[in-house]
Amino acid sequence: MVFVGKIIPYQNSYNQIFNLEAFIDWGIAVIFLLYGLKLNLKEVVKDVSNWKLHLLVQTGTFVLFPLLVLVFYPFFRDTIYFQSWLSVYFLACLPSTVSSSVVMVSIAKGNVTSAIFNASISGLIGILITPLLMGFFLQAHNSEGNQTEIIQQLLLKVLLPIILGILLNPIFKNIIQKYSKIIAEFDRLIILLIVYESFSKAFIENVFAAVPSLVFVVIAVSVVILFFVVYAILQWISRKLGFSREDAITTTFCGSKKSLVHGSLFVMILGIPEEQKVLFLLPVMIYHSFQLFYVSWLASKISKLS
Repeated sequence: MVFVGKIIPYQNSYNQIFNLEAFIDWGIAVIFLLYGLKLNLKEVVKDVSNWKLHLLVQTGTFVLFPLLVLVFYPFFRDTIYFQSWLSVYFLACLPSTVSSSVVMVSIAKGNVTSAIFNASISGLIGILITPLLMGFFLQAHNSEGNQTEIIQQLLLKVLLPIILGILLNPIFKNIIQKYSKIIAEFDRLIILLIVYESFSKAFIENVFAAVPSLVFVVIAVSVVILFFVVYAILQWISRKLGFSREDAITTTFCGSKKSLVHGSLFVMILGIPEEQKVLFLLPVMIYHSFQLFYVSWLASKISKLS
């Protein structure tokens, strides 16, 4: 999609034939509607008792990640690299993934029920926490009117579709399970279109001139190191708390993931300036790609050892 955005960038004139931005807007709402339809509340409620695991996973996602990046804030605060630091902090504030977390935990033979619980709850918590954490650094860009618009966008595109999906779950549950592969492909399509649209604008406006190669490399290395540090800390705490092998797998896998779906959504509605959206997407895309490849390999390796 990055390559296509370079070769055939999406021009504004194309909207007369097909309005890509409107399609993406509706697509995001549909993704979260389907997320609500797939959410099995009985499974979620059944696993509430495993509270130590859930607390550790959510703490890793929304406390440990941001704190590890905040440590470096004083070094970047008044420099030309502040926006690059903020883009990594944006990644750190995102919720965990849903489907890939559950799939990886299943492959590694971890606690799948707890993975479902945490993946589901993380997305819901992120609706509130991610804008709150980012708000400390985006206030300079956001007026009160923009803040109201952000809340409206979150309600209309995320919370309302999820609630509607949960309410309709008993009716459409079997259909959703039957066509789960097609639904997964639709999720990927919307993400790919978001990436394509963002990078099309970036190439048209020559945004990459403001992102030197060194900055790109530093961001890539930073997010990979961030993954390993979080994974190691969660693994160490799991051992100290005496978690079972299955619970430790779920904690490390779910607590170290970040969601490209939510990243793509929040980068569009948090009031981030248009010319900086690509910079904010870069860490999320790099991290997402790395976690898929590495954790897939790790899950297969762990499953063979059991």
